[in-house]
Amino acid sequence: MFRRISETADELGLECYVVGGYVRDYYLRRPSTDIDIVVVGSGIEVAEALGREVRGKVSVFKTFGTAMLRADGYEVEFVGARKESYSPDSRKPHVEDGTIEDDQR
Repeated sequence: MFRRISETADELGLECYVVGGYVRDYYLRRPSTDIDIVVVGSGIEVAEALGREVRGKVSVFKTFGTAMLRADGYEVEFVGARKESYSPDSRKPHVEDGTIEDDQR
């Protein structure tokens, strides 16, 4: 799955990183099929492109700018890099665009 994610991101010219529980489980030597990917760009675009390649089911959550791919026994969640803030009385994030302009890299 990681090779496929990498190839898809390369084809789209986007950087992506494995984050979250999968990384923790890897170092603790625990098996995991739940993978979180941060994309510098559109996570939804990567999920949809990969979904077409592997013929997986993609669910898009536009409100949060995320997508989940279910394929080959994995659940892979994609999100674009972004800034989030939270109200004290809510768990729902306020999301700001996290796109990095070329001149800011």
